[in-house]
Amino acid sequence: MKKQTRFTVAALGVFAAAALTIASLAPAKAVIIAGPSVCVYYSDAKMKTAVGARGTGCCGSVISWGITTTFKKCERIYCTDQICPN
Repeated sequence: MKKQTRFTVAALGVFAAAALTIASLAPAKAVIIAGPSVCVYYSDAKMKTAVGARGTGCCGSVISWGITTTFKKCERIYCTDQICPN
């Protein structure tokens, strides 16, 4: 066999071994990093009287007041002009 052919066969073998190793790995679980958002909790299904809120503000400040219930609306907060301290 020529030197170049041996090198090609060896390279293909390494590539195949790497491909099999990658294919056999367990799938990675996605990590979701939540941005600023808030959930407002209401007293009943009509959702007219807010009784509490939980969430995170634009600079990571904690929003937490009142009580939590099963009746809630959650929204993401978009901070376009906020400058956060270090």
